[in-house]
This record gives sequence, structure tokens and C-alpha cells, in this order.
Amino acid sequence: MLNRLGRLAPRLSRTVHTERKVKVKGIDLHIVECGSGPRSLLLMPGALGSAWTDFKPQIDQLPKLLPEHTIIAWDPPGYGKSVPPQRKFGLEFFREDAQAAVDLMRALDRPKFSILGWSDGGITALIVAGRHAEAVDKLAIWGAGAYLNEEEVKSLRNIRDVAKWSPRMREPMEKVYGVERFAQLWAEWVDAACSFYDQREGDFCRSEVEQVKAPTFILHGKKDPMIAAEHVPWLKERLPQAQYHEFPEGKHNIHLRYAEEFNKLVAEFFNKKS
Repeated sequence: MLNRLGRLAPRLSRTVHTERKVKVKGIDLHIVECGSGPRSLLLMPGALGSAWTDFKPQIDQLPKLLPEHTIIAWDPPGYGKSVPPQRKFGLEFFREDAQAAVDLMRALDRPKFSILGWSDGGITALIVAGRHAEAVDKLAIWGAGAYLNEEEVKSLRNIRDVAKWSPRMREPMEKVYGVERFAQLWAEWVDAACSFYDQREGDFCRSEVEQVKAPTFILHGKKDPMIAAEHVPWLKERLPQAQYHEFPEGKHNIHLRYAEEFNKLVAEFFNKKS
């Protein structure tokens, strides 16, 4: 019996997660950690997202698939449990998040890391990889574009008022922020995103994409209603060595809807020796 438990112990230890706050330049950032490998993987959530709202299947499953990695899922400043501070938006919020992510990993004594970035987290990941090439081992992104076009601005403005959403769509974020704060925060995010179109020709991170050196994996839900189809060929043209996988029926949340397949694909990518 003891021998059986001994053989199981390493497997069990990789599925356990811990949560804590890490002080980074005066801000307490909330993280979820799992796995115990020497390599590092940072999970970067989407707009208003947090470790648990955006990455539960990855926190649950990836430690078994990535035994050489320690996985860190963070709540960016002002999101999830990384409050205070109150979230502040503006034309630099993606770059500020990127710098905070680099500072976090340095504070954890993990200055070299890979990134799994969804939506806003994918934009932030591209900025980190472009501006801090020496820090990024590998990069996997989905649901993200380097800029915002006119049709996307119209779509965002149409969903600015969360009162028009279905209760099922609102509920996860209302649990995190409360009904009133979620509505306020989402409206602020939409306004900030649209400001990039009005003031910067939609540019989130075009220049940073040109500077990415890390091996990159682009995943895409072919029926994603949140980003224009043009973003994938735009990224592939500028990242010609990038690996690509498409989910024909996938929408914006392929990592949740097709979690098992998604996790196996990204695990194969991160496990592969560069």
C-alpha cells in the first residue's frame, strides 16, 4: 500500500494548486500556482479575466501534461483578486499589464518563461514577447489581434451595455465584481479599447509583433465572433515560423469549449525542445 502511495505521490503533487498574493512594485498581485517543474508558464487572461474565470481547465489539466513546468495563472492589476488597485484604463493599459507580468515573474525568480495568452492576454503576451524578447521562451495565443478595425469597434459598442447580455453571459463576472462594478468596468474597458481606434488607428501592438523572436503557436476558432478573420493571416505573415491550428467550429473560448484537445495541443508545443 505504501509503495502504491509512493508511486502516486509525484502525480498527485502536480495536480495540487496554491493561491497567494505576490507584492510587485507596491501592488499585491494574486496568482494561482500548480506543478513543480523548473520551466515556467504564465497564463494571461482576457478582458476583466482572472485565473479561475478564464483558465480553470488549464489549471486542472496542464500540470499532468507539462510535468517540466510550474504553471502560474495571474489576475492582472485591478482584475479578479488583484484588487486594490482599482483598474485604470487608457492608451497604455496593455503595455502596463505587460510590464507588470514581467515584473511578477522576476519577483517569483522566474525571469525566463513561456506564455499562454487569451484575447487581451494574447495582446499583452505579444507585447511582452516583442519588448522583452530575452524573457520569453515560447508563446501561444488565441482570440487576439494586433489592432482593432472599424467593424470590431461597432461590435464592441453594441455589447457595451451588459444589461443587454443574457444572465448566463453576465453571471461569471458578476460573481467576481458584483453587478454594478462589472457593468462599470466593462463599459470602461470598451471605451478604452475603442479609444485605440479613435486615437491610434486601432493599434494595440503592431510594432511589438515585428519584434517577436520566441517560437509562437497561433490557435484560432474559425467562428470567433470577437475578432475579425483578417487578424490570423496578418499575424501569420509577420510570424512566418509560427505554428498554427484551427478549430473549425470554435468560437472565442476554444480553450474552454474544447479544453482537452486544446490542452494537448499546447502541451505538445511547450514540451517540444526548441
